[in-house]
Amino acid sequence: MPNIKSAKKRVVVNATKAARNRSRNSALKTAIKKAHAAHEAGAPETAALVTLAIKKIDQAAAKGLLHKNNAAHKKSALAKLL
Repeated sequence: MPNIKSAKKRVVVNATKAARNRSRNSALKTAIKKAHAAHEAGAPETAALVTLAIKKIDQAAAKGLLHKNNAAHKKSALAKLL
């Protein structure tokens, strides 16, 4: 355990950020899976789900969760579904 006050604060801040990143990453994966599932099922709302997933990918890249090239790769794969 850290003894210095600033180190203690870093532990708390890092835990908060890790939880937030875990939540965002989970939401991103869920959106991508829903888009793929809708495409597989031939659902009419596929375009809306793909658009939502692409938006989530852009947000994740902006927050630093994904590298910009990884985000572009994922968006390209989703665009192929349409």
